Amino acid sequence: MDTTVQALADRQAITDRIYRYCRAVDRLDAALGHSIWHEDGVADYGDIYRGSGRGVIDFICEAHLLLLHHSHQISNILIALNGDLAGSESYATVNLRIKGQDKIQQITVWVRYIDEWSRRSDDWRLDKRQTIIDFDEIRDVVPMGQYAVGRRDQADPSYKVLGNL
Repeated sequence: MDTTVQALADRQAITDRIYRYCRAVDRLDAALGHSIWHEDGVADYGDIYRGSGRGVIDFICEAHLLLLHHSHQISNILIALNGDLAGSESYATVNLRIKGQDKIQQITVWVRYIDEWSRRSDDWRLDKRQTIIDFDEIRDVVPMGQYAVGRRDQADPSYKVLGNL
């Protein structure tokens, strides 16, 4: 394959894994989240979590059960390729809703994922993630309405059109 085409394919495969991470933690889909990590992958989320990559998925999915809503958006993905190894930086805005004492609060966290990837058996997966929290906030919010269509599990309408991507 042409080196330019291969580089584009590699970048797209890594970007797809980054997107799948967001879907996994927002839909509480641990199996999907595990699929982005190599079995020996490690995660460093600072004081929040340090340990196995697949373990952080379990930790996040369990912690998100306590939340009313959560949504992760990814942007500014930069990828450096070096054969079967790669590094990436992506920015994420994480919005979390919690029920406080008689009020709803929103936590917004702006983070960067600094990732190390490797291709093994023709499959790109994470070897290491360092999560850097750049800043955050918590504030009271007044929801504009109740929305029942979106789900935090595989009953979400997206699974009908995407399957277990």
